[in-house]
Amino acid sequence: MGSPQRVVSFGECMLELQGQAFGTMQQTYGGDTLNTAVYLARCGARHGLQVDYATALGDDPLSDGLLQRWLAEGLGTGLVRRLPGRLPGLYLIEVDAAGERRFSYWRDQAAARAYFDTAEGSTPLEQQADQIDALYLSGISLAILPPAGRARLAALATRLAQRGAVVAFDNNYRPRLWPDRATAQAAFVQFMGIATVALVTLDDEMALWDQPDAQAQLQRTLASGCPELVVKRGAQPTLVRLAGQPVQAVATERVERVVDTTAAGDSFAGAYLAARLGGADAVAAAAAGNRLAARVVQHRGAVMPAAAMADLLG
Repeated sequence: MGSPQRVVSFGECMLELQGQAFGTMQQTYGGDTLNTAVYLARCGARHGLQVDYATALGDDPLSDGLLQRWLAEGLGTGLVRRLPGRLPGLYLIEVDAAGERRFSYWRDQAAARAYFDTAEGSTPLEQQADQIDALYLSGISLAILPPAGRARLAALATRLAQRGAVVAFDNNYRPRLWPDRATAQAAFVQFMGIATVALVTLDDEMALWDQPDAQAQLQRTLASGCPELVVKRGAQPTLVRLAGQPVQAVATERVERVVDTTAAGDSFAGAYLAARLGGADAVAAAAAGNRLAARVVQHRGAVMPAAAMADLLG
């Protein structure tokens, strides 16, 4: 890949509550593509990558606070739309003793869903498409958009891929965000066909295709036509397959105590893309992703303190 100057992550960031219902809670923020953008900016700083976050927010103080925090993380916010009268979404994370999560969401009227609710070609993302060297999006990015918005995003991603930009798609399948499985399947097939890089969690693929046999789903996924495919399988080795090359396995990092699995995949994506865009080969990039993910699951919340990963950035 070379070293592009501008990378954009598109999706939704929400306000995050951590804790137990009716108990003490801590308020922060997160969202899969925002989490990836933060980790991509941190890991990509040494490569000179400029990372922008594209989404829609309201004109309220909470939205102002999100923008301030994104800027403090080094993210560009010039692609953010501000929609009067709208608000960011909200979610609650409850974590059990094993570090597994339960989510509750309040996002149906979130501003991010309306990013493309304007004249065609008039969003900041569409207007600045020729200045974008890499675009990252996820299955959640697709799920939050109405069909017309999803079509606009597909047209933009196709335009970028056709001129040689990187289009990275992370499958992140969340059934409750889709009207039905068939709609999700059609969207995923479309964007897997556009993407130049696919970051796939095998469990999500199995859920999407209603396939209980992990090996059967793995073979189907590896047969994808995407030029660069990464398959994440929890604690099992990560698989990397480049077009015309054999599949390679990359060991994951052992973690003695998992505290919170939030953003494990998001951080993997950030480290992987930063490494690849900085010139590393895919196996080295996957190893970097596994290292960061192992660190993230030892901290609570989606975005761990930058100081907790400083030693991984040298």
